[in-house]
Amino acid sequence: MASANILKQKARLSNSNILFLIAAVIFVLMYLFAIISYPASFMQFQTFFDLFNLNAPLLIMTLGLCIVMIGGGIDISIGSVCGLITMACAVYLQSESGSIGGAILIALGIGIAFGILQGYLIAYLEIQPFIITLSGLFLAQGLLTTLHKDPINVTMPAFVRLRDFEFVITWLGTRNRLGVFIPCEIKPGTVLVVILLVILASLMKWSRFGRNVYAVGGNMHSALMLGVNVKRTIFITYVISGLTAGIAGFVYIMTTGAGNVGNAAGAEMKAIASAIIGGTLLNGGVGNLLGAPIGTLTLLVINELIRAAGVQSNFQAMVSGLLLYFFIVLQSIIMSLRDRKSIKLTLPPWLKLSDKQRFPSNQ
Repeated sequence: MASANILKQKARLSNSNILFLIAAVIFVLMYLFAIISYPASFMQFQTFFDLFNLNAPLLIMTLGLCIVMIGGGIDISIGSVCGLITMACAVYLQSESGSIGGAILIALGIGIAFGILQGYLIAYLEIQPFIITLSGLFLAQGLLTTLHKDPINVTMPAFVRLRDFEFVITWLGTRNRLGVFIPCEIKPGTVLVVILLVILASLMKWSRFGRNVYAVGGNMHSALMLGVNVKRTIFITYVISGLTAGIAGFVYIMTTGAGNVGNAAGAEMKAIASAIIGGTLLNGGVGNLLGAPIGTLTLLVINELIRAAGVQSNFQAMVSGLLLYFFIVLQSIIMSLRDRKSIKLTLPPWLKLSDKQRFPSNQ
């Protein structure tokens, strides 16, 4: 009996994996619904690849944010940092001394600098993450408008060639109405998303640092008693978030080819929503990095469905908000059931029945 109980415990999926599986199943069902509803669009392989090609910066930011959230933190500055990087790279690339290598260093430098600054204030000075990253958001926005207010279209020949470069899959594609075979095309940003996903997911799964992040996010005091360097772990999560924001900034300008004050505006909210939909809990300790792209793709498919249906664009935000409510409630219910906690529905006082209403006296 004892051995059977041990095997049962080992076979039980972790909270991170069960939430990831739920997110994956919902995404698959939603994409199947999209294929059935609009086969002319969603049946094409290029449509699926374009979800990655056009949204690689958001996917990259979500990866870094997931690590911070698993560690029990939050970073709402990543969108503004990404926008600042696009403008800084655009200004540099359009200058006489501009080069692609230098732009990459600028992007990584700005991202890591924000990560180090915010990570130090949060981890070692123990200031609330929301306040610090909100300050980082305002700082990045101020630097962005100070750096350049007008849009900058990068015309440097070497960068234009990089922007237009695509990996062509000659054996995969679709035929147009004229019967001409059109192969699928993948942008370098998509390849970078896959590489970062493999590296960061492996880091969180098999490294000591990854185990420390889950421990800190689950219970900081218990992790401290187990000998985990909590402050250093939290600090590194924010450095990784800044690094991914830097990479996302350069990928963003590779996608758009221009610097603009509106670049990546609101991306931090989309990244948070994507992380939650992908199975990462806001209170930390639970999450699977493989769920980050799943959550992002779920949001993107919803937006594409709304657009294909010809519905007004303001409904995209409404549906995204309702979906976020749904996933938060679903996660709470699942976690309560798995922890064998009773789920109680709290009603406002004016909806509660009084004792006289519940037990009327016989007259």
